[in-house]
Amino acid sequence: MNARTSLNRKPLTQKNHALISGRSTPSRRSNHSTRLPLQRSTPEVTWLEPAAQDRLLRQHSLLQARQGNYLEAITGFTILIDRNPENATDYNNRGLVHFQWGQQEAAIEDYNEAIRLNPRLAAAYNNRANYYAAQGELEAAIADYEMAVDLDPTNIRAWLNQGITFRDLGLYSDAIENFEHALQIKELMSVNLDDNALLEAHIYGARGRTHHLAGDWNYAMADYRRTLDLTSEFENSGKRLRIQVKNWMEVLTYS
Repeated sequence: MNARTSLNRKPLTQKNHALISGRSTPSRRSNHSTRLPLQRSTPEVTWLEPAAQDRLLRQHSLLQARQGNYLEAITGFTILIDRNPENATDYNNRGLVHFQWGQQEAAIEDYNEAIRLNPRLAAAYNNRANYYAAQGELEAAIADYEMAVDLDPTNIRAWLNQGITFRDLGLYSDAIENFEHALQIKELMSVNLDDNALLEAHIYGARGRTHHLAGDWNYAMADYRRTLDLTSEFENSGKRLRIQVKNWMEVLTYS
């Protein structure tokens, strides 16, 4: 089964538990310290505005999540939420990290809060649908994926994930229609996608598996080969998909 994709990519394993401090402790100066005269060459100290601090912390937390440092990422997003409790995106991002770390109940709480704060946040519906799919609640997942693509028709991952869920329900024609729609959007948006080739490979792999299960083995083999071609340049990020597709091809070969 193809793994469903979320807002953030490539979850790894946790590597450290370093915490992010919300504020720094001011240094204490002795009353008897000697002050040196200011030199003209001394640079002026500039302080970041709160909004800039939040942007840096958000970028840092997203990076930590991608590297598998989930505790540090969650701590960073929690600081951001404490500062801006109405920011739906930070709830959605923290929920995704909880989900990647296996904290399912914390994840769904954050997704629900993100959607409450911003009912038009398509990424939160896609992520919540992934939660439902992982719990085996496929009908609920389909509904949330549908909401995600209604809000953002270019959300390729929602189209892909909904297609995988259709396939899990045995609705092969609906699944293939989703994958083909995702490929069409990918062609239109290719210049704006950071992981264009790998995302395309996942779509072909998912469509190939659907053809395989539907009994269309020639189409399946063609999609599997396309997937392997697209992942040939990815040593690590495409490794799992390549292994999965090769196993499916082996089953077809000896059937």
